[in-house]
Amino acid sequence: MAELVYRPVVGLALTMFKAWDLKIDCKGSENIPRSGGAVLVSNHISYLDFIFNGLAALPQKRLVRFMAKESVFRHKISGPLMRGMKHIPVDRKQGEAAYQHALESLRSGEIVGVFPEATISQSFTLKSFKSGAARLAQEAGVPLIPMAVWGTQRLWTKGHPKNFKRSHTPVTIRVGEALEASKDKYAGAITRQLRERVQELLEAAQRAYPVRPKDAGDTWWMPAHLGGTAPTPEQVREAEAR
Repeated sequence: MAELVYRPVVGLALTMFKAWDLKIDCKGSENIPRSGGAVLVSNHISYLDFIFNGLAALPQKRLVRFMAKESVFRHKISGPLMRGMKHIPVDRKQGEAAYQHALESLRSGEIVGVFPEATISQSFTLKSFKSGAARLAQEAGVPLIPMAVWGTQRLWTKGHPKNFKRSHTPVTIRVGEALEASKDKYAGAITRQLRERVQELLEAAQRAYPVRPKDAGDTWWMPAHLGGTAPTPEQVREAEAR
């Protein structure tokens, strides 16, 4: 029954992308398994990342069940859609229920999408990864699929206005080879390896990105280490501590 909701939503998203004239460059979708469970792990720089993560799975005819904060499921518009698509609500005060829900989904052969940074990175660099994705993959006996998105922050991200006009904005997506989550390894070690893989994919996506800021006022979406004016990770931490 979930697909009665999910597939029309996918169709709507694709129609919107066409209307916005987005230039989507996705490589590596073949690394997503055509059947069986897997944990899809991505960086997080935009409110729309889950849509593009899911888009990368479509060539393999897979639909991804994303773990998302519980408040999204209480919204009068997004809530029924999120529940209808069998996404997984996460109450950060009671995370065990979400963990068990995701585990059951993986064991039933679903792909579960996880953002191990937990929140959007306002510096557009990788934050530290929580170990939940690795533990899920270990316990369910499924692979981890690393991926990275770039350019989505230009559409809608924290602290900046939405840009849903016909903008021709490029979005670059890179999906890496599966990473085994061996049960005889420490989850922290797997998480560090996973973060390294996502970092490599993020750098590859950034190198492949076809445009650069057009002027000094357009540098906000580039991280500081690449010459942009996005806040550094240290500046973000200082602001959050105030």
